[in-house]
Amino acid sequence: MMLLSSLPYLYLLAAAALAVPAQEKRVHHQAGLSDHVHDDSQNYQYDHEAFLGKEEAKTFDQLTPEESKDRLAKIVDRIDTDKDGYVTHSELHQWIKHRQRRYIEENVNKHWKDYDQNRDDKIAWEEYKNATYGYYLGEEFSDIEDKDTYKSMLARDERRFKSADKDRDGITTREEFTAFLHPEEFDYMKDVVVQETMEDIDKDGDGKINLHEYIGDMYTSEDSESEPDWVQTERKHFEEFRDVNKDGYLDANEVAQWVLPGEVDHADNEAKHLIYETDTNKDEKITKKEILANWNMFVGSQATNYGEDLTKKHDEL
Repeated sequence: MMLLSSLPYLYLLAAAALAVPAQEKRVHHQAGLSDHVHDDSQNYQYDHEAFLGKEEAKTFDQLTPEESKDRLAKIVDRIDTDKDGYVTHSELHQWIKHRQRRYIEENVNKHWKDYDQNRDDKIAWEEYKNATYGYYLGEEFSDIEDKDTYKSMLARDERRFKSADKDRDGITTREEFTAFLHPEEFDYMKDVVVQETMEDIDKDGDGKINLHEYIGDMYTSEDSESEPDWVQTERKHFEEFRDVNKDGYLDANEVAQWVLPGEVDHADNEAKHLIYETDTNKDEKITKKEILANWNMFVGSQATNYGEDLTKKHDEL
């Protein structure tokens, strides 16, 4: 049996009869680029995931800084499509968008064969439900300790599946199934993204999000631990920007403005950011030398995140 949890719009495969639902997670910041807060003063994890793609930006402890820089150089050659020795904003922007699309496609392909049980190149709700929850459905989750959680997850999955199924025939095409796994990528799924975000953060169930719930979803303080600067920044964002009507809460419309920020192109912003930080002569384009001089911003080594791009053959990128 396989199991997909609701957010971050992809699901964790679980072991056959012993599987239990993974704790639900959600990506509500910069949905297409990274799950991490973009704070270069702390680390470059956001930049690593944006540059390499989420799945590729994993820890590769066996790679030394020298190996990392050598393989990053090969990626730079790939990005420099016109082979003029420079990486422009346009080239870097297209590369980041390519990596994000590749992540989504690979994620969908990885799960497709598991859920398309009759191999008709479509996935029906019954196929998904039986593959995900079938072991427990016959007993109505009676042998599960937290049966209410299972029932809630099933209802939530069905609601999202029906929303993704544009023609309401109970069967998803590959595009519709992609919308089911990654609703943040599809305009017609925006209501689902907002609704699930509200449900996850609104702990007291009053239909709105207060400051405590907002911060608590991102950060849990430890005893005697001082609050990081980025948490203080988020408090200010809540009070000054997120809470538009200044009533102390975020309603559905305000949440929508937060998690679905209009036409913001995060790949474009990240390309500008990386160039700004590495363009030493300020000619608005970067050389391989400039990139390698700041290699740890693009990729990591040992204790930091690496990307599978660095372990793949050049022609696989």
